[in-house]
Amino acid sequence: MQNQTSSSLATAPIGKLMGQYSVPCIVSLLVGALYNIVDQLFIANASYLGSYGNAANTVVFPLTVVALAIAVMIGDGCCAFVSLSMGKGKPQDASRSVGNAILLAVFSGILILAVYLAFDTQLITLFGGTVNEETFAHAKSYFFYITLGIPLYMFGQAMNPVIRADGSPTFAMISTLAGAALNIVLDPLFIFVFRWGMMGAAVATVIGQAATAALSVWYLLHMKTVCLSGKDFGLKFQIIGRTLVLGICSFLSQISLVAAMAAINNMIRHYGALDPVFGQTQYAQIPMAVVGIVMKFFQIVISIVVGMAAGCIPIVGFNMGAGKQERVRSPLTRLIIAEAVVGAVAMLIVEVFPGALIGLFGAANESEYYTSFAIRAFRIYLCMVVLACVNKAAFIFLQAMGKAAASTLLSMIREIVFGVGFALLLPRFFGLDGVLYSMPVSDVLTFFISVVVLLRAYKELSTKRAA
Repeated sequence: MQNQTSSSLATAPIGKLMGQYSVPCIVSLLVGALYNIVDQLFIANASYLGSYGNAANTVVFPLTVVALAIAVMIGDGCCAFVSLSMGKGKPQDASRSVGNAILLAVFSGILILAVYLAFDTQLITLFGGTVNEETFAHAKSYFFYITLGIPLYMFGQAMNPVIRADGSPTFAMISTLAGAALNIVLDPLFIFVFRWGMMGAAVATVIGQAATAALSVWYLLHMKTVCLSGKDFGLKFQIIGRTLVLGICSFLSQISLVAAMAAINNMIRHYGALDPVFGQTQYAQIPMAVVGIVMKFFQIVISIVVGMAAGCIPIVGFNMGAGKQERVRSPLTRLIIAEAVVGAVAMLIVEVFPGALIGLFGAANESEYYTSFAIRAFRIYLCMVVLACVNKAAFIFLQAMGKAAASTLLSMIREIVFGVGFALLLPRFFGLDGVLYSMPVSDVLTFFISVVVLLRAYKELSTKRAA
């Protein structure tokens, strides 16, 4: 089976391979994103929660992303390492990487659980949960139960790319779908029938995550390409280091999003208090709830974009390891075009149908200020989403090529230097709208840098092919 998978990566048509690996990856990431989005949809349409519950969900969301960032660093790094090792004909290194990734996922999940339980109030405050008392109470309830499922969540997310690297992208997709399906079924039951509120939304999510984790464990006991044995679970710090380096871009793309969200949430809380409308207690939670919803839509788009790019990791990694540069340039060209198309469709939706989008999140139960601010937020915040998609593709493709340093630098510039910097700077001049402008300005500036880096990558691949 190992030879069959390797032969396919080396010889099968690139378009067919991209579809085979990317589609399940897209579905898996979309389903993962839907966990939080589905919660927010049901919360928003529960009259006893409404925008307060939405704002609470927005406060807690970055804290789940912290756990996700660590999980994808382990999983994506292991995925890239396994693919490169198989391409070089070193299956023992691949199996050791998987064994160590399993240990890292378990240990890090337990550590995050302990930290979150110990510092829950401080963390909720850090991410803007003190906008008003009701939002804080909802956030604390939701966060507590979500935290109990963090080890399961991290394990399932970390193992998903490992399963893809083993040549089973479809199973990776199914394991995530099973958990999401449970969440979708249980959310309305717990929120509307049992009226468990934020606790119900969180418990439904955790049960779904438990199902995904259980399926991941089953697969690890039946891997088809990587042959695990007891010795693979001995910590190998050289392999751990290389795995984490390869996954650091995935980590930074997520964790830097957390930094940007912390800055955005606090700028919203600060400048919202100065706004003549949102400075009133009964409307104070609206900007935070709305921006959270806009970010959730963006997360759907980025899940598609990242899925398309991450699906190329086994293809690109294997062929880079095997010295087949001509099979690396082709997916890069196709990927950039596809990502731009996805971004263009997303931009069309947010510019033409923002009212319909916000209507899904309980606008009928809210004031006119909720809808008007949401329409403005969608149109401004995501006006350069095409460039955001291309940028993300560039980051991940460089990671797949083994260029961890370039990928990491680009990601840090976008998310930390520009993302956090403009989120803190622009509101000083434009108030609440400045928070919204921070996204497109960051993407435009990053795009110019990405173009230079991508042109160099093309040149390098062409030079190696000619040689």
